[in-house]
Formats: sequence, structure tokens, C-alpha cells
Amino acid sequence: EMAPGQQSPYSAISAMAIDPIFISLAGVPEFVALGGEPALGDEDRRLLADVRRAPRIEYDGVRQLKQRACRRAFDRFHEIEYRNDTERARAFRSFLSEQAWWIEDHALFRAIHAHENERPWTEWPEALQRREPGAIDRARRELSREVVFQQYLQWLAGLQWKQARSRLHGVQLFGDLPFMVDGDSADVWVRQDQFRLDVSLGAPPDAFSATGQDWGMPVYRWDIVAQQDFRWLRERARRSADLYDGYRVDHLVGFYRTYGRPRDGGEPFFTPAAQAEQEALGERLLHLFRSARAEIIVEDLGTVPDFVRGSLSRLGVPGFRVLRWERHWHAEGQPFRDPSDYPTISVAASGTHDTEPMIVWWERAPDDERRRVNAIPTVQRVSGGSSLLGATEQRVRDVLLETLYASGSELLLLPVQDVFGWRDRINEPATVNDANWTFRLKWPSDHLQSVPEARERCDTLRRWSGQYGRL
Repeated sequence: EMAPGQQSPYSAISAMAIDPIFISLAGVPEFVALGGEPALGDEDRRLLADVRRAPRIEYDGVRQLKQRACRRAFDRFHEIEYRNDTERARAFRSFLSEQAWWIEDHALFRAIHAHENERPWTEWPEALQRREPGAIDRARRELSREVVFQQYLQWLAGLQWKQARSRLHGVQLFGDLPFMVDGDSADVWVRQDQFRLDVSLGAPPDAFSATGQDWGMPVYRWDIVAQQDFRWLRERARRSADLYDGYRVDHLVGFYRTYGRPRDGGEPFFTPAAQAEQEALGERLLHLFRSARAEIIVEDLGTVPDFVRGSLSRLGVPGFRVLRWERHWHAEGQPFRDPSDYPTISVAASGTHDTEPMIVWWERAPDDERRRVNAIPTVQRVSGGSSLLGATEQRVRDVLLETLYASGSELLLLPVQDVFGWRDRINEPATVNDANWTFRLKWPSDHLQSVPEARERCDTLRRWSGQYGRL
């Protein structure tokens, strides 16, 4: 769940909760019983029309609409189901019992957060900041209805998630495990001793930023985390395994060595400091993530030491091979690696949510870089020996995509923009603006079969999947 006012999934107010903005109100019995969408007031109908017309996601409008509708639905649920202990209420209580290990703290945190006008917990009354038992008990009593409302939202989201997964017909669903959640999160509030709030998480200088990045999130106190046997990270792995068939571990290098910037302006540092400790920590955590019985891949991009790559190779964990960055950097002319030589245990990709779309990268690339791409043996084979220099956008798009289908990597991930050759960007690292994370498809996802452009792409990708053994 994203924090109020945020639009980045990496500014999460919870590592466990599903964001209520994903709830489909048409699937909520209480909302339907109240008359559904036709029963919305004039103001809400105007807002609904606006957010549906918008070319990008209007998070504030969506949140307002769903919060108001969900509160009305909850009022009905509380009056008719919960107070009368109906079968539906018992199903709700069963969910709470199963998920008590995370949802009790989360629901209380969200209830207090709402009561405090969504101020961060570091600005709450001191007794609540410190989680004094008396203050916590009092909050549970005084905000009990709001606590149940927050639990109701997670129950609805959980039910709909399970229903959606039941209709996947054998398709596996992958998710993402962010390296960190926001400092203003239920997880940090409950486990303050495990984080350094005086240090800001970031990344050293790399291809995205010459000065490095400052993400504004707290830094793990790895010694305390280890003393508690990595319990929170084990719980995160368990929750991710419940939600997904597998997941991508974000910012993998941070689990080996975390880069912190003191908020008082002191020198940045890595924790742990010594390579032997870094290697031991990273490998222990990868074993931990795997122990939850979900498949994992890792985002190993940016400034990654050689020993981390060696560690992944020994453990057999797939890292990323992004075409534009896979080069023989120490060879004369720095030629591109042929994707057919990518290791089997890896993820071939045309880009990520942090890169500009593939066609934009191609257009901006210097002529000598494009010539080196054109010289890749698999590119030559796929293109029939014709040059990509001066070729149409569609021709460049398809030759590069097919080259990745022909790669040696067992797994392949393509941003949807690259599949279509669109120019829309998901996120630009080290920037905060209204465009980041607001991309939306041109068409509703359940209408794709009726869109000729989408059907052509589907047929083409299916053909390549068969041709290169990816079915």
C-alpha cells in the first residue's frame, strides 16, 4: 500500500498490505447492495468520469472515490453482517485470524494515521510514537471501528486477489519485493529498533545519477535485525510467497551492502563495512527469501561489485541482462555482448521501469553505439543481414525484441512500452514529478483481445515464443 499522497510503489506505508485503490467496487457485495455506481452522488460521478478520461493515473481522485465508496460499503457490512455475526462476518473474522501476524499492527497504524490527519508517525503524540502500552491500548479502544474498517479493506483486497489468481489458467504471477518501505510505515513504527532513522537510504553514483541517489528512507541496523533472526524479512518473504508465484528482489546489492547518507550531512557509508560480512549477509538473505518456496529473481543493476555477481552465480540466482548495458566493457571498442551468450540462469530484458523506453534509447544513441548494436551476431541473423541504421521504428523494435527472445536467458521480461514501441516512461530515477509512476495502458486490460494493435503484438510474441522455445 502506498503512503497517502504518494504515487510510487516504493514509498510504501506497509510491506504487507495490498493498496485499497486496487479493489474493484463492482465485486464488493455491500457496494452493489447500495446501488453500485448508478447510486453515486453527482460529485463522485463527475470525478469518476474525469479519472476515467485522464491519460494518466489520477491517484488522488481514485483514492477519494474508492475511500468514500468503501466507507459506505463498510457501514453496511458493519451494521448488517459484522454486528449480526453472519456467515460473511465469520469469513471476515477467519481472515483476521489467519493474517493476525501482520494485519493487527497494520490496521492500528492506519487507524491512528487517519485519526492524526495522515501526519507521519514521527509527528504523533510522543506516547504513540514510543508505542507506550497504555497509549496503544487506548488507541485500540477509541479507534476500534476505524481499525475494523482498515481490516475490512484488506479482506476485500485479499479476496479479490485470490479470485483473480484463480482465473489465471496456469499463468504464473510475479511480484516485487522492495528493498525498503517508507520511514512512515507500520513496519518501521513497530520495529523502530531495527532501523536508523538518522540515516537516509540511497545509492552511490551510477549510470542513473552522477552524484548518487538519496531515497529518504531509513537504513537497516543489520546487527539488530540479525539478533532477531531477520524475523521481519522472513515475514515479508512469507507474505510475498502468499501473494505471488515468484518475485523480483529489488536493489539486490543493498541486501549485501546498504548505502547510507547521514541526515546531518556526514560522509556516506556502506553497512556492513567489510566485504566478508557483506557477502555473508547477502547470501543469508537470499537463502531466506528462497525458503518461503517462491521463485526469485534479483535486480542486480547499477554499481554492483564483482563479488556480488560471483555470489549470485554460485547460488544460481537469476540476475538481469539489460541489452543496452550488456557490453564487453574492457575490450577494444566495448562491443555489445551477443544475447545468445547470456547465461541460462538470468533474465534478459529490454529495459526496466527506471529506463527510457527502448525506442527512445535507440534514437538518442550515438551512431557508433547503434553500429555496434547492429553488429551483434544475433541481430544480424534476426534481421537477415539488413542494417538497422535508417530502419523504421517498427523494424528496429521487432528486431531487438526478437533478438532478446533468441537470447540464452531462461527468463525474459519486457516492459509493455517496448512491446508496442511506445515512448511513455514509467519512472525517472533521482527525480520527483507528477509524471513518474502514472503511466496507464491506452485500453482497459480486459479489452485487449478486441484491439487490433494488441492482437498483432500478442500473435507476434506468441510466434517468437514458439520459435525460440519459450512456450
